[in-house]
Amino acid sequence: MRVKPGASPPSLSGMIHDTAIIARGAEVDPSVQVGPCTVIEEGVVIGPGCVIGPHCHFTGRTRVGSGNRFHAGCVMGDAPQDLKYKGAPTGLTIGDDNVFREHATVHRSNRPEEQTVIGSGNYFMANAHVGHNSLVGNHVILANGVLLGGHVVIQDRAFLSGNCLVHQFVRVGTLALMQGGSAISKDLPPFTIARGDNGMCGLNVIGLRRAGFSAAQRLELKRLYRLLFRSGWRLKEALREAGEPAPQSPAAQLLEFVAGSKRGLCADTGRPGGEAGLDP
Repeated sequence: MRVKPGASPPSLSGMIHDTAIIARGAEVDPSVQVGPCTVIEEGVVIGPGCVIGPHCHFTGRTRVGSGNRFHAGCVMGDAPQDLKYKGAPTGLTIGDDNVFREHATVHRSNRPEEQTVIGSGNYFMANAHVGHNSLVGNHVILANGVLLGGHVVIQDRAFLSGNCLVHQFVRVGTLALMQGGSAISKDLPPFTIARGDNGMCGLNVIGLRRAGFSAAQRLELKRLYRLLFRSGWRLKEALREAGEPAPQSPAAQLLEFVAGSKRGLCADTGRPGGEAGLDP
């Protein structure tokens, strides 16, 4: 519903500011709130219960689920920053219950057969950027100024601290943590902590405990971290030595991620015999 200046709406739900511009071909659920000077272009779909702040811009084939919150200045679905892109109709899909703080940006994909995909329950702080064709899982946190290149994969419950940089095609595993200012151009395995440039400094012990991992699970991950990243063995040999953990277990998840890496893995920066970050 459009609310004229001075009018009293029956409720706040569905309020669209009089200065917002919504294309006739856009689909906006009646429960959505839209702030001043926001632009929603043709082909965009906004699901129920979303709250969109002032000066936001939604474009491209952008599909937004329910209960999302967009603060001032967010740009969703703009063209990919890819010199090969020639204007093809491409898309962005956003799940439910995400928060995008001030000036967060997410670009649509560079090819019609692919999508940029954001899961549900994520928190994108101010000036965070997600590049084209990236896949962000669920309950991920990107702190202020985080930059994700194109085709990046961020798995569930990862935490990227302020001003972290992730190179294109890099993967960040489940419950991994990047310390502030870290920059990676290689894969960061699940449950680990990134430090500096392409470095790791142990397991995300606090994150594992908060996620409810048992002492036995944490001990097994500690054993595998030492074997894979501190033993000095070649990776193929270390993977053979690791054994076959129970399917779907955290240990199996770590080994599958490591074995599937195409860009190589961040390297441990701890001193030989050091225990930093590995306390079970």
